[in-house]
Amino acid sequence: MNQYLSLLRQEPVLARLSLIQLISYFGAWFSNVAIYTLLIQLEVSAVIISLTAAMHFVAGIVQAPFSGTIIDRIQPKKLMLFLLGLEVIATLCLLSIATLHDIWFLFVLIFVRMAAASFYFTAEMSLLPRILPPNHLQKANEIHSIIWSFSYTLGMAVSGFVVYAVGVYIAFLLDAALFVLSLFLLYGVELNLKLQQSQEGILEMMRDTFRYLKRHPLALHLILVHAFVGLTTFDALIALMVDQYYASIIAVSLALGFLNASRALGLVFGPMILGNWVNNKRLVYLFIGQAFAILLWALVMKNFYLSLVLSFFVGFFTTTLWSYTYTLLQKNIEEKYYGRIVAYNDMVFLLAATFTSLSIGFFAKQGFSVEFTAIFLGSGFLFAALYFYWINASKKLQEV
Repeated sequence: MNQYLSLLRQEPVLARLSLIQLISYFGAWFSNVAIYTLLIQLEVSAVIISLTAAMHFVAGIVQAPFSGTIIDRIQPKKLMLFLLGLEVIATLCLLSIATLHDIWFLFVLIFVRMAAASFYFTAEMSLLPRILPPNHLQKANEIHSIIWSFSYTLGMAVSGFVVYAVGVYIAFLLDAALFVLSLFLLYGVELNLKLQQSQEGILEMMRDTFRYLKRHPLALHLILVHAFVGLTTFDALIALMVDQYYASIIAVSLALGFLNASRALGLVFGPMILGNWVNNKRLVYLFIGQAFAILLWALVMKNFYLSLVLSFFVGFFTTTLWSYTYTLLQKNIEEKYYGRIVAYNDMVFLLAATFTSLSIGFFAKQGFSVEFTAIFLGSGFLFAALYFYWINASKKLQEV
């Protein structure tokens, strides 16, 4: 932990951006728990729940081909301020969702919110290698992951109690208020960069990116490796577990909060223990560990308390897998392409997350158990381990 605090003291811009992350991510979980609680209260089908989860990722997929080129042409601070403002407006509009007839509007609002959030995330992740020295990049990514995980832990746990105590609409208001605070904090950041000016149009920049990926297939392989982490987007699966197994013994919002908080504790502690240990060779073992954690979790899902314990181990490997594979990509691409390659990386990751959410809904509709779905997703990490083993053995990878 001391190494992370030392880096934040050395890099004041990173420290401010990290504080903004903490506040905005923390707020996001209030509305996330509220949305799933509202859907269960409205007695929607498993398909609607999985579509809601998928809608959180679709926006990032749609915009990715354009967001990277925009990021490489526009000053990041102006862009990020606009995106935070858009999140405030979309979150306040969630207050209008009251009946099943409003589900279409809920999808629209989730799309807008997540489009802005995904765009903001891509802008920030392409900004880090521009403002930080290379030896600080992995730790900065780990800080981002730990903040996400910590806010997820506390946000999910607290929001479960908040939604239970005061209802879903107060949660939406709290979320919007925290986004407003983030907006003011970002306004005070000194962030003036000299972007590499390009005379190319947006379409030509997009074509140039594809030519770059063709010339450098390693970047494409690393994008695909990172995408496997998207198989851990379990929000819809956890909602279905709560509905099927736990709703009769504990309030829905509390069960959602406890399960997600347990998994997120693993997300927080994982990089603290594994961050200095992992390297290119050992990354294979993390993929295998992730696979077996999910498979064991599937065996105990009917028992709320055992599921709570195994949720911790499901999250334990995820943050390090995410941050290390992200840093590998950043280290193996040219600066000129940071925004575009990061955007395409996020697009493929979100495609994997969307596939995960839709698979959960599809299997539920076909009558498969939530345990079967978890086993299916966990098995994907065994394939990821083999894939990365081949990449590391046959390609020249820089160590992070």
